[in-house]
Amino acid sequence: MRNKIIAVNAVIVLIVGLLAFAIVRTQLAAETSSTDQLKRSAQRDVAGAAAQLQLDALRAERWLAMKAQEPATRAALGKATPDARGDAARQLCDQIASAAAGAIGAKPSIVAVVDNAGKIVGRNGSDLNRGDDIGSAYPAFKEATAKAHPGSDVWTDKARADQYIASYAPVRDENRAAGMLVIGIAINDALARIGDITTGRGVLLVTSTGDVVANSGNAGEDVKSAVKASVGDVKNSLATGNVVASAAGDVIFASAPLAGMGDGQRTAIVAAAPPSLLPGATAIPLSILGAMALGLILVVAGGWFLGNYISRPIAALEEGLLMILNGQTDKRFELDHAELGGLAFRIDQLLNQLMGVEEDNTDDEGRVSKAPTAANFGDALSVDRSGQGGHATGAADVDAAKLAAEPTDAYYARLYREYINAKKALGEQVDHITDAAFKSRIQGMEQDASTKHGRPVRYHVQSNGREVVLLAVPL
Repeated sequence: MRNKIIAVNAVIVLIVGLLAFAIVRTQLAAETSSTDQLKRSAQRDVAGAAAQLQLDALRAERWLAMKAQEPATRAALGKATPDARGDAARQLCDQIASAAAGAIGAKPSIVAVVDNAGKIVGRNGSDLNRGDDIGSAYPAFKEATAKAHPGSDVWTDKARADQYIASYAPVRDENRAAGMLVIGIAINDALARIGDITTGRGVLLVTSTGDVVANSGNAGEDVKSAVKASVGDVKNSLATGNVVASAAGDVIFASAPLAGMGDGQRTAIVAAAPPSLLPGATAIPLSILGAMALGLILVVAGGWFLGNYISRPIAALEEGLLMILNGQTDKRFELDHAELGGLAFRIDQLLNQLMGVEEDNTDDEGRVSKAPTAANFGDALSVDRSGQGGHATGAADVDAAKLAAEPTDAYYARLYREYINAKKALGEQVDHITDAAFKSRIQGMEQDASTKHGRPVRYHVQSNGREVVLLAVPL
């Protein structure tokens, strides 16, 4: 029985647990790995990354514009000789580079002063690059220099080893353009700063030709390959100025043009979506399996105790019945059990009846616990009829005429009352003797006595101090 209880409950726990596991796993996969939702997530990520890059560039432009208005900046470009201008520009750039980290939150890789021709006058940390024509390398910067307006752009040039997010602002001397202040942040540093905005597989900068010029460091080769395979979508994003979502294999990404940086059609930022919208979601269904395992342990423990609770009394009953079959007829069960105690008691009663053993039906105080039935009353009269066979001593003293004249109902009522009172006087228990049972039994006795005497009889109650007898009085 124990094993059956454990097996049934274990199967139920397994079915419910595995069903819950399958449902939760399927639902989570549908909700966290939906292609449409992952594309929307990538679109939000790339839009946020593009906005952050543009905001950082705008902050650098504003700060450079304030630096460009300072007298020291104008003085550096106003030196008489090229060497003097170069030395002054270098000192100015070193000062700006030192102040930039606290002002714009990033340490620049290059700070330069550029003249109106687009050539570098001086840069921070080195006398190199003096005279380099960066205007010809970056048309958007050359146009900004000619028009004397600030701006930002992505500078990538393998020949020059440039990889900057560049911001620039014009320097004016007496309301005329005297040159430009340029500050460049390494692209990888800039992308790493915005990496916290996205929750995907990395952020990349991609040119209109499909070349990946930089990434945030956590973009894997699978992401780069997917971007190159879907470069048409990147070009579409640059051409339309919209955010475009794409998918290649199991990689989902979105691209957005860096509007406001250069001509806005040269470089796009790309953000790849994560494999799942809820990291660690695959572990959630496993918790259901853990709960199922715990349930199985509890089923085994509960089934063991429940099986013992039921099987032990059953084994005791089986063993007792076997002893009775083997000849131990006095064997009885005293089983204290909430569920099977009643069954054991009925078995004892059945054994008593089958073997003709009188059952002890009194309580702890000796009171009879049988129900008040006519049969029980008949057992009591089997002792009290000792004087009903004829004219026993004392029967002649009874007035037969008066007894015969008494109405029948009154006679039976009086006889019952006298009998009960006589019994009580002797201290006997009479709760089980009812009026109806007494009357029925007396009527049967009268019929037997009438047959014997050949005439009607009525009974008279007499007590001799030890027992109560019923005396038959012929009429």
